[in-house]
Amino acid sequence: MTRRIPPGPDEEDKDMARRRERYGEFYEGDFGLSELSGRVHASKGPPPDLPTVLGLAADVAGLGEGEGAVELGTDLGLLLDSAVPDEALRTVWRAATGGRFDPAGHGADFRGWLRRLAELYPARARERTPRHWSLLPPPVIEEADLREDVVAEIRASAAEGGAFVAPPFAGLPGALESIAREADADLALRLLLRVLKVRRIAVGKAQYDRLMALDERLAYPGPLVYDDLAVRWPPVDPTRRDAEGDFGLTALASRFAGPWHAHTPREILALAVADDETGQTPGSAAAVLLQDARRLLESPLPTAVIVTLWAAASERGYDIERAGADGGEWLRTIAAACRDHLAEVAPDHRPGTLPVRTEHSGAVQDLLRELTPELARRTVSPHARPLPGAVAADAVARVVTDVDPELGLRLLVRLLAVLAVPLTEERYARFRTLGERFGYGAWHVSEALEPLVRSD
Repeated sequence: MTRRIPPGPDEEDKDMARRRERYGEFYEGDFGLSELSGRVHASKGPPPDLPTVLGLAADVAGLGEGEGAVELGTDLGLLLDSAVPDEALRTVWRAATGGRFDPAGHGADFRGWLRRLAELYPARARERTPRHWSLLPPPVIEEADLREDVVAEIRASAAEGGAFVAPPFAGLPGALESIAREADADLALRLLLRVLKVRRIAVGKAQYDRLMALDERLAYPGPLVYDDLAVRWPPVDPTRRDAEGDFGLTALASRFAGPWHAHTPREILALAVADDETGQTPGSAAAVLLQDARRLLESPLPTAVIVTLWAAASERGYDIERAGADGGEWLRTIAAACRDHLAEVAPDHRPGTLPVRTEHSGAVQDLLRELTPELARRTVSPHARPLPGAVAADAVARVVTDVDPELGLRLLVRLLAVLAVPLTEERYARFRTLGERFGYGAWHVSEALEPLVRSD
């Protein structure tokens, strides 16, 4: 639900910031009138009749343990109170439902149908705490800025032409703009997304990133944007860092940490290979993991050093030696899984070993040298086949000097997290700087190392 902040004496209510709910704490996907349009479109069989649509509306109202009625009532009230023309509302609804239900075909004008729904689901304040309650405050959004950003995305889609402006929906861009400006930009954005999905209109990567940024600002459930949205992804490129967190061999190793797993090692590997983040071209996770595996396989490192690196990074969560494999064999298994996945989702990608970036090698070595005494005082898996921290640090040093400083930095970050080595704020800042230079995502270094920082 949205709540207006009372305007000051020289301000118009329409342009005031609005305090919104954190929708992701109530819902797992879409909600409100846009979710209803999606359910109408997805309904099986012949076009649904009025009782069927009312039943779908009841289902939408029941989302979030009954909280769905709040957003549905709010959406209806915003449209009914607006100056958006009836024909514009009807155009957007028909586009968002794929033309599967038109109130005009059931003897009702569009606003009359909205009023009937609003009688069942009137706008009201929320009464319950979210299922996933958090201490995060609800987003505060400058409505004028949000309207302009949503209108910009409507125009970006219209500029693509094709199905978005094809008959019988030639007036669709203007109708969506009218909802954004005269009713609610949040609702207009959700209806825009419905139209894009229903009409299978692909968006470019730049627009997708902007839509995901709006998703974050509005505290939507993540799937609301990306589920079923067609994206024109750029080619897989292991040098592009679209991931927010860890990646490659270190991300895989972290999945094996802990004494118990619900999946077999091969299943965990398969999950990791396919674990592209929402901003990544499908196949990106496999491509960067394959790059790490190839670098190590083509390096002069002995298999014993690779076994040590894996043992340290995985906290002995999967002992490859006890499983009957040496370091090289495990890396070849990883590489084969990556190639199989890439052949399926990115068949045009041609993997190759990329040039190593050596310009930051000295900075990585300096940090490792300074932290080695702290690492040497600790032990990986002290209660089950203990691995001295000094041995693990030496293996990481070999990667920095003989393989790839960037991979060495990731292994060092992982080792510090595994051994819970305290960091000064100055050293943490140096890790952040190096991470930025290597193009790491926003959460990569901070997620692993920020809990280790000591201010004293």
